[in-house]
Amino acid sequence: MSATEPRLLLVDDDVELAAMLQEYLQLQGFSVMTVHNAGAALEQIALRPPDLVVLDVMLPDMSGFEALRVIREQHDLPIIMLTARGEEPERILGLMRGADDYLAKPCSPLELALRIRTILKRAQGSPTERATAAILKVGALALDTRRREATANAQFLALTAAEMRVLEQLMHHAGEVLSRARLTQLALDRPLEAYDRSIDTLISKLRGKLKAAGVESDYITVVRGQGYVIDHPNSPAKESSPPRHD
Repeated sequence: MSATEPRLLLVDDDVELAAMLQEYLQLQGFSVMTVHNAGAALEQIALRPPDLVVLDVMLPDMSGFEALRVIREQHDLPIIMLTARGEEPERILGLMRGADDYLAKPCSPLELALRIRTILKRAQGSPTERATAAILKVGALALDTRRREATANAQFLALTAAEMRVLEQLMHHAGEVLSRARLTQLALDRPLEAYDRSIDTLISKLRGKLKAAGVESDYITVVRGQGYVIDHPNSPAKESSPPRHD
């Protein structure tokens, strides 16, 4: 294996599926280590954190959500959750606990590889992006796009990677209403799926963290039937009801 290959840790107790995914991902240019329980995964991460973790929800020794919580307490690693049947509660819980993305099982190896590449690209950034990095400022909010650090009223915001991407897009488009579909595409690099409430969940988490930092909870505004916008003098009128599905 080349030393430059992205290192993945695949955590799944389905031995046959894990072997198939490992073989495919290795053919796609990734270095992949596979383990079949959460305990082994936590040991490997402690020894040598990978570039990204693919974590199944259903594990024999502890749930993937509990493993996600433990990982998040110690490491800032990109994590993709594999959720059984794509059930909405599992998706929402994964995002709330800090997952970067999720994929329903049985999953397409190609789609998994594409999701991994997208997340790694965002995490690392291109040389051009790093060279042109800047600090975005909108009112009380500031976001350092190089360091991936956000503050509100000069107070550090502990954001997950997914929350950071949503906030960045809202700040880039300050004063412009972004539909749920467009915000999903911009921030999560995937189309909005039917009954997908991921963006709504991430927005709710963001608003809670902003409020804790002394920023008004309606700083991120809901515009009925249209989407979300960062509060701005030229923003459309505020609405309290959630937007309709796009």
